[in-house]
Parts: sequence; C-alpha cells; structure tokens
Amino acid sequence: MTSGPLPLDGWPAELPQPVDVAPLGGGWVGRTRLATLADGRRAVIKDCPYPAAIEADGLAALTRAGVPTPAVLAASGTRLMLEHVSGNPDWAGLGTAIARMHRVAGPRYGWHRDNRAGRFTQPNAWADHWPSFFAEHRVRTHLSDPEVPAELRLRLERACDGPIQALLPDAPVPSLTHGDLWTGNTVDGRWVIDPEVSFADRELDLAYMLGPSRNPLPEEFWEAYCDVWPIPDDLAERSPVLGLHHRLLHVRHFGARCVPALAADLDALGW
Repeated sequence: MTSGPLPLDGWPAELPQPVDVAPLGGGWVGRTRLATLADGRRAVIKDCPYPAAIEADGLAALTRAGVPTPAVLAASGTRLMLEHVSGNPDWAGLGTAIARMHRVAGPRYGWHRDNRAGRFTQPNAWADHWPSFFAEHRVRTHLSDPEVPAELRLRLERACDGPIQALLPDAPVPSLTHGDLWTGNTVDGRWVIDPEVSFADRELDLAYMLGPSRNPLPEEFWEAYCDVWPIPDDLAERSPVLGLHHRLLHVRHFGARCVPALAADLDALGW
C-alpha cells in the first residue's frame, strides 16, 4: 500500500485526493484499485480501456430501475470512481430487483448509444424486430474477429440468415437487460456491477444467468425472481441460440480454449 498524498493524473477536481491506494482483486478488463480518500471515504478506482462514461451510463440505468449498484462518484476520461460497498448477501432482494429491472420496458430493441461487452464494442442500433437485432448485433458483429475459426464463422453466417429468426420470437418485451449478469458481476450477493445494458428480450439475460457456471446464482435468488416474473417453461429450447452471444465473446476474449463449447452448441442446434 502506498501512503501520503497521491495526485493521480486526471483525478477529478470534485473528489478529495486519495491518500492510500492498494490493488483490488477482479477487474479482468479494467484495472481496479481500492483508495482511501482524504475525507475518509473508500472508493474503487477502475481504469478502463474505454471512456468511463459508457459504464457510468449503464450503472445509472440500473440504478433508475431499482437495482442496487455502487454509486458513481466520478467518471473522468477512462477512469471510473465508484463507492466501495460491502455487506452481507441479500440474494433474495437481488433476485427481486433483477426481475423488476426486466419489467422496465423500452421503446425498441437497442440502446441510445453503443457500449461495451468486455474489451469489445457492443453495437446497439435501434431495431423493431428482435431476431434481426440479435442476429446482427449479438452474433454477426463478432464474426470478423480472427479468433473465430473460418468454418464456424460460415456456419454462424448461415444461422444469421434464417435459422435464428425461425427460433426466436419476433416481438418479446424489450426489457432492460444487464447483459453480463453472473455471480462475478455481483458484490457480496447484494450489489451489481459491470453492466452491458440494452433493451432486449430478457431471455438473453436469463439464458446466460442459468447457463453452466462454477458459481451459479443461488436458489434464493431464483425463487425471488420467479415470484415477480416466472421463467418461461420453454426457455431451454432457445437458450443455446441466445447463448451464442456469450460463446462468441468468450472465444474473442480467451481464444482457442473456448472454441469447442461454441462448436458443440452449433452441433446440438444442427447448424
């Protein structure tokens, strides 16, 4: 830990200077540190590889929807400063909040700006047709990345040209979605971080949240969620399709070790 006044480059004038800074775990895409400010508050400093205002915008949307999030203290350049939060888990409360978030409906599918999915731009141009939005902005957008093998790229291009549209509903509710919700993007089982927001079919969130995980969301989360908005009985039929977005993100972020899971899903779909 470093002690004493620490005038960091680009530090926002409205915040007291940090007097102690130490590394903080997590933050694969952005570097995170825990700071003690001169007024005694603790804050998380996140240095992002993109404008911090993008993430602040997503957190503001979640907050407006009633999702518990750390307060944004400042967003300056590529540096995001957040309230440091900690406490006892409240998985039931979080499940209720996420279901209510999904009840927040938008005018169309998309968002008022492109934002980020990890290291990559997430395109969010407005659309009226859910299958087309998903095919273009959550599948095809990934296919120019050289990490996606050519054979799988061709199979996915064919899927975008028809099979995806045949399996997804035309006009589900355009729900406010987090975009990357799993236990790793929660703090102490009661706050939510790292949004990749858009208005989308809530099943895009659900398919990822219910997918294979070493740290699944606990039963009390799901019980509370379903008290507000039950999960469709036939979601499992669409989950492999909706999961293609995150399969492709994993391939782009982590490379060849994630290709077999993507190929297996395409084989199971018969594409």
